[in-house]
Amino acid sequence: MRTHRIASIPGDGIGKEVIAAGVEVLKACALRDGGFALEFEHFDWGSDYYKRNGVMMPADGLARLKPFDAIFFGAVGAPDVPDHITLWGLRLAICQPFDQYANVRPTRILPGIRTPLRDVADADLDWVIVRENSEGEYAGQGGRSHRGLPEEVATEVSIFTRAGVTRIMRFAFRLAQSRPRKLLTVVTKSNAQRNGMVMWDEIAHEVAAEFPDVTWDKMLVDAMTVRMTMKPKSIDTVVATNLHADILSDLAAALAGSMGIAPTANLNPERQFPSMFEPIHGSAFDITGKGIANPIGTFWTAQMMLEHLGEQAAANRLMKAIEAATANPALHSPDLGGTARTAEVTAGVIAALA
Repeated sequence: MRTHRIASIPGDGIGKEVIAAGVEVLKACALRDGGFALEFEHFDWGSDYYKRNGVMMPADGLARLKPFDAIFFGAVGAPDVPDHITLWGLRLAICQPFDQYANVRPTRILPGIRTPLRDVADADLDWVIVRENSEGEYAGQGGRSHRGLPEEVATEVSIFTRAGVTRIMRFAFRLAQSRPRKLLTVVTKSNAQRNGMVMWDEIAHEVAAEFPDVTWDKMLVDAMTVRMTMKPKSIDTVVATNLHADILSDLAAALAGSMGIAPTANLNPERQFPSMFEPIHGSAFDITGKGIANPIGTFWTAQMMLEHLGEQAAANRLMKAIEAATANPALHSPDLGGTARTAEVTAGVIAALA
């Protein structure tokens, strides 16, 4: 029997609730399939760990994570810990050293969920946003001088390398090539950002020549927000920088009905390091402990993890179970306008699996 070792890092807020639900569903998937097993090891890293130890994860954290086949991550962020400490101390502290440079965020309208877009059918919104996940605006370059003085200066330097842009473009073109429409939109801001973004555009043209069967176009990021809301059917696969895709993918989740249903994969495509899978909704401390967090985004994230692990049949079954749950209004959590609790949604998905 195949065995996959999974590092579970629930993190903060509702991350602990939805990852517990996700582990329960994944175990049901393995039991239902019968051909593979999942071994989970829990790591209590996050803001509570920081308050006890002064760091978000231990110094040997990466070494402890490296042998795993995948990482199942909940959320990071707490009201009483500065955001830059939580993000750079845990999530980015894993993503960057493990070279998880391809952040993949699928978006579509699941059965039974209403989109805020007017007169849009489910089939009209079926996207995958590819986010460059290792450099760009979140490279961590820059600094502050003359702190506290009137002439204080802060710089945030966007880093774009030919190697980094080329590999994410190739990844996005391959992904677009694998989808039925073979359509890619390259998001840019080269009218105002005349160095890094102009190189981004140039490399897009170069890589496009390797994929003659992929139709592609280019959109400025501000115009892309308009296109997403006004012409969703014109979009299929999207590639954008770290910052731009971060913003656009949150908009995409909202347009599909809720942040609570959106998944993410942080991939190291070459598999030199474990990839990390997380729902995108964040720690949501306003609902933490109430038992009403929507676990659908975590279940969809788990489905992506099963695909990555090569368990395609189980992944397909889980996606059908998710769709069966969302199609049932009785299993809609408050973010979807219903009253279902996390445990009820979880039980509904497990029942559909069975």
